[in-house]
Amino acid sequence: MKVKANVNKGRLELGDFIVVDPEICHGKPTFKGTRIMVFQVLEQVANGTPWERIVWSWRGKVPMEAISEAVRLASQHFKESGPFKPNVSHRREHLGKRSLAAA
Repeated sequence: MKVKANVNKGRLELGDFIVVDPEICHGKPTFKGTRIMVFQVLEQVANGTPWERIVWSWRGKVPMEAISEAVRLASQHFKESGPFKPNVSHRREHLGKRSLAAA
């Protein structure tokens, strides 16, 4: 998978179909030339929506190859990110320091 950065604008191409651009959808990964966010399509995949239906639902703006690239990138992210550490313990520490007397 190739990653290409455009330093002038902060644009980062994560592949042939996916881009991160601070000026588009607040910098969330989107499919090139659209405002369709990658997480939206990944949610459809996770819910078991057939890929043909996903392509149809986005009127062909997200082809099968783009869905495949999104799944590969998500898989790669989890392989490289190390152990999963949810923020729950951090929130519990924060809540433990709050005083209930003011409430």
